[in-house]
Amino acid sequence: MRIADCMTKDVQIANPDQTIRYAAQTMGRLDAGAMPVGENDRLVGMITDRDIAIRGIARGKGPDAKIREVMSAGIEYCFGDEDAEDVLHKMAELQVRRLPVLNRDKRLIGIVSLGDLAMNGESAGEALSGISQQGGLHSQMH
Repeated sequence: MRIADCMTKDVQIANPDQTIRYAAQTMGRLDAGAMPVGENDRLVGMITDRDIAIRGIARGKGPDAKIREVMSAGIEYCFGDEDAEDVLHKMAELQVRRLPVLNRDKRLIGIVSLGDLAMNGESAGEALSGISQQGGLHSQMH
C-alpha cells in the first residue's frame, strides 16, 4: 500500500512566527501531538507537544514565544508514493511516531502516523518497538 492511500490529508500547518500558545491550542483542538511548520510554501520544521514542554516551558519561555524558538528544524519526511512497509521501517529507524508526507515536488500533502498505518492493515509493531528502544533522539536516558 502507498502512503498516500493511508495518510491524513487535511493537515493544519503552523507558521514559525505564530506563538506556542497557538500551536498548543491547535493541537488540543485537533487532538494531535504534532504539527508541520511551513513558511513561504515550504515545510521548515515540526512542532510537537514535547517541543513546547521541553524547549519552551522547561526553559522559561512563555506562551507568547514563537514557534521557531522551539520547533524541530531537522525535518524527516516520506513521499506519498512510498510503500507503507518501507515507511514503517524508516519510522522505526528514526524512532518517530509520525512523518510529514510530501509529493515529489517536496510540497506537503499529508501526515502519516503509526495509527494511520495500523488502521490500514500495516503491522506497526516493529516501528513501535524501534521507537521504544532506549537511547533514541528523545530518550530519557540522556
